[in-house]
Amino acid sequence: MTFRSRLLVTFFAVAITPVFSTKIQAQTPAPPTHPTSTPYTGDLSIFEKPGRDQRLQIDRVMDLLNLKAGGTVADIGAGSGWFSVRAARRVAPGGRVIAEDINPQAIAYIQQRAEREHLDNIESLLGTPDDPKLAPNSVDAVLMLKVYHEIAHPQPLLANLRTALKPGARFGIIDRNGNGADHGLDEATVRAEVERAGFRQIARYDFTKADNEDYFLIFETR
Repeated sequence: MTFRSRLLVTFFAVAITPVFSTKIQAQTPAPPTHPTSTPYTGDLSIFEKPGRDQRLQIDRVMDLLNLKAGGTVADIGAGSGWFSVRAARRVAPGGRVIAEDINPQAIAYIQQRAEREHLDNIESLLGTPDDPKLAPNSVDAVLMLKVYHEIAHPQPLLANLRTALKPGARFGIIDRNGNGADHGLDEATVRAEVERAGFRQIARYDFTKADNEDYFLIFETR
């Protein structure tokens, strides 16, 4: 083989290999860490059942997350905006709520709801399954209300969430015990995953719904 031929073979090998590798990586996403429930995409009005405020004791939840006027709150997996509108009233005046969801229909629903209820301090935000797209050092409190069991890859999401928290911010998770695929996830699994991401648990409650299945965990960054 001539020098020119060897040079051409080397050139094509170098040029083709990275493209092929990138394509293979893009087609093989990482498997879920544990069984998860499919994110809900149905009728959002199901979250508006009468009496939900009392069953979840949402005012007490907001007290424990230190929601107050002027603060910024992130509602991760906001769905219909049920918690967002309550938090928006709590942090007014001067505060805001970032209602994040990965479902574009939910984002549109929340925008319409905020206009209808004259709440100009709600900002809807379309995130991705691994990144809520929050700005760094931007929020005083976060709540995941019956959402964590839908997260297939908790570590990248929690890492992105951690960078968004201000010093002293609180991160609350309300969920129910389950196997991951039944719209619940074992409390011990949630705690272990969140602490692995650089958080520490500072409180644990079971007053949300009197079914002996729900739990409310509060974390801060370490």
